[in-house]
Amino acid sequence: MKQLISTFALCLAFFALTATKATACTNLIVGKNASADGSVMITYSADDYGSYGYLHFYPAGHHAKGEMRALYDYETNNYLGEIPEVEYTYNVIGQLNEHQLSIMETTFGGREELTDTTGLLDYGSLMYVTLQRAKTAREAIDVWTKLVDTYGYRSEGESITIADPNEVWVLEMIGKGPGRKGAVWVARRLPDDCITGHANQSRITTFPLKDKKNCLYSKDVISFAREKGYFTGKDQDFSFRDAYAPNDFGARRICDARVWSFFNRCAKGMEKYIPYIQGIEEGTEELPWCIRPDQPVTLNQLKQAMRDHFEGTPLDMTSDIGMGPWEAPYRPTPLYFEVDGKRYYNERPISTQQTAVTYLAQLRSWLPNHIGGVQWAGFDDANMVAYAPVYCCTTVCPEPFAEKTADPFTFTTKSAYWLANALSNFIYPRYSQLFPELQTVRDQLDAEFESVQTKIEAEALAMDEAEAKRHLTDYGCRAAGLMMDRWRQLFERVIVKYNDMAIKPEADGKFKKTAGGDHVPLIRTGYPERYRKAIVDATGDRYLAPTK
Repeated sequence: MKQLISTFALCLAFFALTATKATACTNLIVGKNASADGSVMITYSADDYGSYGYLHFYPAGHHAKGEMRALYDYETNNYLGEIPEVEYTYNVIGQLNEHQLSIMETTFGGREELTDTTGLLDYGSLMYVTLQRAKTAREAIDVWTKLVDTYGYRSEGESITIADPNEVWVLEMIGKGPGRKGAVWVARRLPDDCITGHANQSRITTFPLKDKKNCLYSKDVISFAREKGYFTGKDQDFSFRDAYAPNDFGARRICDARVWSFFNRCAKGMEKYIPYIQGIEEGTEELPWCIRPDQPVTLNQLKQAMRDHFEGTPLDMTSDIGMGPWEAPYRPTPLYFEVDGKRYYNERPISTQQTAVTYLAQLRSWLPNHIGGVQWAGFDDANMVAYAPVYCCTTVCPEPFAEKTADPFTFTTKSAYWLANALSNFIYPRYSQLFPELQTVRDQLDAEFESVQTKIEAEALAMDEAEAKRHLTDYGCRAAGLMMDRWRQLFERVIVKYNDMAIKPEADGKFKKTAGGDHVPLIRTGYPERYRKAIVDATGDRYLAPTK
């Protein structure tokens, strides 16, 4: 196989990638006819080192004429300004509103010169303002783009997933440069029987110019590219990605590879795209924008896709020394590192330790909105948490998920984010030894929450709307409490059982004790065998013990 990329090109890819924002997120998307139960499902991992994971909560409300809405930057929380409030805003919990509209994102960055820091609205403000003002995906696209035209867009290039119970769209947008208000954009509707995703790289290339049912775009999306010298061909050959976020090694290997891992779980024949996602830039077949899964995608399968580390593929992260002694599918960041003047990279799977919060929105057209929209939420790396249900009608944010429970600088076991991180950071260094304990509890909780869903919703259907909303709000708080109780118990268990790099032996689920109640001799496993061999290979006879 030809060399993947020259050192020079790799360095260029590195600088292009690090010019984008520090966060790096993933959205996986399932159309209603591609899901096992007929729901539209979309996911989001908000990946940003140092961010505190919580649910944004905006209660529905009436607003007086002249009332203003303050805007704060999604990444820094710095005050940006304010815009006039509308007469009525909808209830929003996390990335979901009371009408089963959900909006999620990943940043692709794109051409640096097109960022306009004088704009008033960043991508985070746009998500939550739009969720408060729109009922459907199409209405959300209209609200979003009009806000940008009116107040300006200050973020880099973004891919936005916008979904309701009947449709799911991907909107890609980038600004026009300093002092030039507005943005250029294109939005494509996902076919109902397909799946897709985006992971920090623009994925819309060519698109239909005369199909308003399935494709919308700004009137100047092509002419602006011509003006800037990004495109010179015929309109029908215009590619949004190629004009505004040219593909490179990082885009393929670090970004599109995550989308491929989702496709690979859902359909046969994805091997032909391996050269593309490995970063080879010439003579490879590009990953398609969407595919039809071989079988309908279940809720649990989508959760597992969010926990992916390229297992069983050429990008598997447990196949080299980087996994450490305990076969961890994680790597410390940054993505690129240098040795002897040469730059190298780490794989970047969907599941990553820097996730602050992960969501899965399940949107169902056959149920009333207050019951049909449920957001499954986890606070930390998706692999290391159970997804707890929060319904779109929720009027009280569960305390463990609330903004004011803690912050990036304040630890408390009342916070789902901090409790989950305390446990996962204890497990990471001895991953293969300790992770099965977490996996068992995680999967039990996932199964319990899914199994009780039908019962809870049947109860809500038998109630009037106001009572049903109280019922589902209370259930969400109880589910959060149950998850926290199980996680505290698990945290206490693994610390006691695996303290000081040893293991307390058990029998029938209880720790073995002497007749006097003390501990019996501990199990001291040392490193796994292949790591012991690696130590000997590296050190020779340095640690060779003399024969007795």
